[in-house]
Amino acid sequence: MRKSRFTENQIVQILKEAESGVKVNDLCRQYEISAATFYKWRSNYGGLEASEFQKVKDLESENARLKKMFAELSLVHEALKDAVAKKL
Repeated sequence: MRKSRFTENQIVQILKEAESGVKVNDLCRQYEISAATFYKWRSNYGGLEASEFQKVKDLESENARLKKMFAELSLVHEALKDAVAKKL
């Protein structure tokens, strides 16, 4: 995944500016981001503080790690089922 050029604190600041009444188009022009990027940030991180933002990032990485572990264990399980079925 591509690394964002904005830090978590900057993203939270941009979202807070939008909540305070600044127009989205003006923010997008000022920070040189697309409207799609802004709305994606808002759907993912709207209403979060900077500390909560880091917790969300940590949970996302933990979730990805667990999904990978599950996929690997599922492959092993299927291989063992096939081996047992061939013996019988």
